[in-house]
Amino acid sequence: MSAICELCFHYCKLDEGQTSLCRARTCRDGAVIPLNYGKLTSLDLDPIEKKPLRRFRPGSLILSVGSFGCNLRCPFCQNGNLVLHPEQESAIPEAEVLAYLTKRRGVLDGVCISGGEPTLHAELPALIQKIKDLGYLVKLDTNGTRPQVVRYLYENHLIDYVAMDIKTSRARYPEAAGISRVDLSLIEESVAYLKSHVSDYEFRTTVTRELHTSKDFEDIADWLEGCRAYYLQAYRESASVIHPVFSSYTKEELEGFCAILRKKIPLAEVRGID
Repeated sequence: MSAICELCFHYCKLDEGQTSLCRARTCRDGAVIPLNYGKLTSLDLDPIEKKPLRRFRPGSLILSVGSFGCNLRCPFCQNGNLVLHPEQESAIPEAEVLAYLTKRRGVLDGVCISGGEPTLHAELPALIQKIKDLGYLVKLDTNGTRPQVVRYLYENHLIDYVAMDIKTSRARYPEAAGISRVDLSLIEESVAYLKSHVSDYEFRTTVTRELHTSKDFEDIADWLEGCRAYYLQAYRESASVIHPVFSSYTKEELEGFCAILRKKIPLAEVRGID
């Protein structure tokens, strides 16, 4: 028996036992079953200064929570094993994470929900509601391919901040996303929704010499014109990169791109490089 996964724009056709491109769904007895239900695979404490929630209480900590499942294959992704081989990652029970957060109320200020791509998780609203019930602020990291989920979370007061990746200019999106077919209309819908409805958000791009040029940032400036904030992040090589053939620009070169962006995006800055 086979089934069609309707979770995202790929509409993966799954034969019995086959896993979807995102690695988060499989087919069992003709039905699509989530493999990442209730499973978290990363848990990290970060200084709040590393996150956009830093303005609330400088000097405090935020918990970053992630799980597997991603519908893109960005070749410069730092979470290669999580994206390609999630079965090799240790699972952290949801109850353990909630217990951790319960004990640290008053110490931690917020939780960053990351991935993978967190909007692929069917139980995401329920998980965030449990976190909000503990009094935490919640930041969502997303690639923007499921705008309906972002809209639902924001309109139901489940998220306080959204950080959305902009992989590159629209013309080169398939190259940077690592897949031949990208439904760019979904990403454009997410961009438009954040710009028009969400009070606290940012766009961000991990910049590599091979995938980003001045022309790309001119095009991105036209696309994101007037947005609240846009950050450029320097690419960092590591053993977990999906396809480690990339190189980074210097801080001075990245500042040059920001100068291009600031013609249409007043708050355009470099992040994460000395």
